[in-house]
Amino acid sequence: MKVWIVAVGVALVFALNGGFAEAADAAKGKKVFNKCKICHSLKKGKKKIGPSLHGVIGRTAGTVKGFRYSKAMKKSGVVWDDKSLDAFLTKPKKFVPGTKMIFAGIKKQKDRDNLIAYLKEAAK
Repeated sequence: MKVWIVAVGVALVFALNGGFAEAADAAKGKKVFNKCKICHSLKKGKKKIGPSLHGVIGRTAGTVKGFRYSKAMKKSGVVWDDKSLDAFLTKPKKFVPGTKMIFAGIKKQKDRDNLIAYLKEAAK
C-alpha cells in the first residue's frame, strides 16, 4: 500500500510540474535548424554570417579561427553545452550582452531541446 501511495505522489508531482518530459528529437531539431542555417554552417571551417557550428558542443565561445567575434563573445568564457546553449538560444543578447548575433531567440523549450539534440549529432 505504501509503495502505491508513493507512486501516486510522484505521478502527481510530475503532472503538476508540466507532465513527464519527452526525450529531445534530433529529427525535429533539424527542422528548427532551418532558422539557423541562414547564418551558420555545420561544415568544418565553413563560415557564413556566423561561425561554423561544427564541433560546437564542448567548444569555448568565440574561438573559431578566422571568424570575427564581438569582444563580448570572446571574453564570455562560455563553454557550449546543453545548459549554455539553451540559455543562449532563449535570448542571445541577454545571455551574452554585446553579442553580434541579431537572432531574437527560440521561445519554445521543446524546440530548443530538439535543436540541441540535432547539434549533438550533426555538428560533430
